[in-house]
Amino acid sequence: MDVATLTELLREAEEHHGAYEAVAPKHHWSDWYAPYIVARSEGRTSDEAVTAAGHHMDELRG
Repeated sequence: MDVATLTELLREAEEHHGAYEAVAPKHHWSDWYAPYIVARSEGRTSDEAVTAAGHHMDELRG
């Protein structure tokens, strides 16, 4: 992945993370961003990536 692509994905993740952060328990942003970016880099839509990040956070909380 090149720098421009990663930069765009980080900005996109930041936009989508805001809605999650508003209702989620305290967490580190990177725990949500990482699965979001991986899902997008695998070709999933932004909505699918939001879902993947949410599932990851659910798994972390047990």
